[in-house]
Amino acid sequence: MRIATFNINGIKARIESLTEWLTDTSPDVVLLQELKSVDENVPRGPIEDLGYNVETHGQKGFNGVAILSKFPIEDVERGLPGDESDEQARWIEGTVVGPKTALRLCGLYLPNGNPAPGPKYDYKLAWMERLKNRAQSIIKQEETCIVAGDFNVIPERRDAARPDAWVKDALFLPDTRNAWRRIVNLGFHDATREVTQDDGVFSFWDYQAGAWQKDDGIRIDHILLTPQAADRLVAAGIDKDVRGREKPSDHVPVWVELDV
Repeated sequence: MRIATFNINGIKARIESLTEWLTDTSPDVVLLQELKSVDENVPRGPIEDLGYNVETHGQKGFNGVAILSKFPIEDVERGLPGDESDEQARWIEGTVVGPKTALRLCGLYLPNGNPAPGPKYDYKLAWMERLKNRAQSIIKQEETCIVAGDFNVIPERRDAARPDAWVKDALFLPDTRNAWRRIVNLGFHDATREVTQDDGVFSFWDYQAGAWQKDDGIRIDHILLTPQAADRLVAAGIDKDVRGREKPSDHVPVWVELDV
């Protein structure tokens, strides 16, 4: 089963780009971020016409996450536990049953946090603490599970073309990276790093300053695997070429293949 994560940066604006990629690569499951749409306005028809079930957790003009799946999506939950006052649409969970086993999917759009310091950065760190708590319970349940999406975290210097340009950014501050490590160190496997230790492996290129043309990218879209999912890892990759297509998102799809 091929599972991908993709920050689409506006699903209504990029529905043609999305369906072109879905047609070309035919992933079994996709976790989307930054829908920027309320649920009822998500253009489901073109996606469903390609054979996908669609579950969304939308928000007007901002955020928004979704699960697209060729398999039925069961036990859907919306919103990251831990703060009932949080109205931002950044988390969705669901289960799909493959030929061999059930797979729990957790899709997220982690807060950017800029400018830092400030209330937006405080929210980011608080959200990451809630994520750690949810991740801890996932590990304890010993499920075949992935936690994937736009984490807005640059884990290491090698995950940026120009790391020194990011040292004061919320994506790369020490507290951010420490929070990331506390989550990963619960027992997760970073799927991309399971298959390559190379520098220059990126998933995001800004629209500004010719970042794409200069390959001035960063790696902020991640797929974390529980040990049970990591045992089933077949392959992983990044569809970098999508960034060079017409009207692209500033992110590209990151994917894994699991023997499930």
